[in-house]
Amino acid sequence: MSEFSELIAGVSRGDHRSLAHAISIVEDGVEGSRELVDAMAILASDVPIIGITGAPGLGKSTLVNALVTQLRNRNLAVCVLAVDPSSVITGGALLGDRIRMSGHTADDGVFIRSLSSRGHLGGLTATFSAVLAVVRAARFDVIIVETVGVGQSEVEIMKFADPVVVVSAPGLGDGVQAAKAGIIEIASIVVINKSDLEGAEAAVAAMERAELGVPVVAVSATTGAGIDEFMAVLLPAAQL
Repeated sequence: MSEFSELIAGVSRGDHRSLAHAISIVEDGVEGSRELVDAMAILASDVPIIGITGAPGLGKSTLVNALVTQLRNRNLAVCVLAVDPSSVITGGALLGDRIRMSGHTADDGVFIRSLSSRGHLGGLTATFSAVLAVVRAARFDVIIVETVGVGQSEVEIMKFADPVVVVSAPGLGDGVQAAKAGIIEIASIVVINKSDLEGAEAAVAAMERAELGVPVVAVSATTGAGIDEFMAVLLPAAQL
């Protein structure tokens, strides 16, 4: 582990370059990466992990961007792990999430890393547990995990995050069927995003009629409408 000792020290003091390098080592399965993860796990802190999940095209990344802004306004150091679809050419992440969160890239209090799904089912990556062990050794107040666009049965995020925010939107069809979707069962909070669109009230009403036993909040991550109400629910759930 001597070759990794400087890297471990860098991660533990919150150096973003060291953290990015360590994540790459773990993702690529470089020789000694297992030992690196074990060493990081010893340093890991019990940092709150917020999961953001839902089908493609619902504005998850825009919601995460708004959430990061709110957390930074509270002077919290934030890590975002955003799982992107894999490029069919390189196998790497398509990096769409980092593009949409570009307003935070110059902020030393924010670390954003796109992870390639590499064909892994469940909404995360095959190496996600190891990556998370590395990130938890760094100095963050909160970790946000955005899954790749998922279907009804891809609920792996529930193993790692609490709370889990399931994002929905108007116009997804039968509201009752949407409420019965398997992914809804793991929700701590349901967010109806794009609340400025027609049908938002009906979408909220459908979820409320389903009696899920969790808060249902309408927001527009683009305009900021409902974000304060969302934070009022989220912060206590995340114990922040």
